[in-house]
Amino acid sequence: MEDKKLSLVGHLEELRKRIIIIAIALIMGGVISYFYVDKIVDYIIMPAKELKFIYLSPPDLFLAYIKISLLTGLIITLPIVLYQIWRFVLPGLDLKQRLYLVLANILAMVFFLLGAAFAYFGIVPLTIEFFIKMSRDDIEPLFSFANYISFVGSMLLSFGLTFQLPILVMMLSQFNIVNPTFLRKSRKFIILIIFIVAAILTPPDIVSQILLATPMVLLFELSIIISSFIYKRKNK
Repeated sequence: MEDKKLSLVGHLEELRKRIIIIAIALIMGGVISYFYVDKIVDYIIMPAKELKFIYLSPPDLFLAYIKISLLTGLIITLPIVLYQIWRFVLPGLDLKQRLYLVLANILAMVFFLLGAAFAYFGIVPLTIEFFIKMSRDDIEPLFSFANYISFVGSMLLSFGLTFQLPILVMMLSQFNIVNPTFLRKSRKFIILIIFIVAAILTPPDIVSQILLATPMVLLFELSIIISSFIYKRKNK
């Protein structure tokens, strides 16, 4: 009984240690990012460089810079965050499971960057161009910088997280939590959930929702292929 209690205390202490390291890394990442915030802003507004931005109250620009720094800090410290999570769950895994977790962490970072890049170079400019075309000669499109940052940030984060779907399915399939038969039978229900999630993650417009839902559906189909490959390999 005492050993179990000590084991529980040890796990809680380890969790506390990992959370503190993650928090320090995020804070330092945000602080470092703030020193380069002007250069970061240049890249953020590049998809909409022809627009004129405004801010509506004295602290708006400063708060937008803080938000940019925190988001950038999260991205640059993502390897540290994933590593700390990996170290926490490491003792409970065997060697094979550890190798899969390491592979999943690497792929998660790669797919997150791919999703964010897809949104930045493809979706954000397309969405902005769509809304600009809706303007009139007597109504000039003036964008609030804070709202633009929120829009771009939500798009990058949404697509970055969306591109994690194949990695999630890979891990669930490896640990026998899901299988390709279940995924195929649940296809219609999951696609419905995808459109609901896209509506929640994106700004309140049908264009952004469709642009997010479409790659999510394609990634789900890729996930079925990945799950089938893992299932066949494990049952040889």
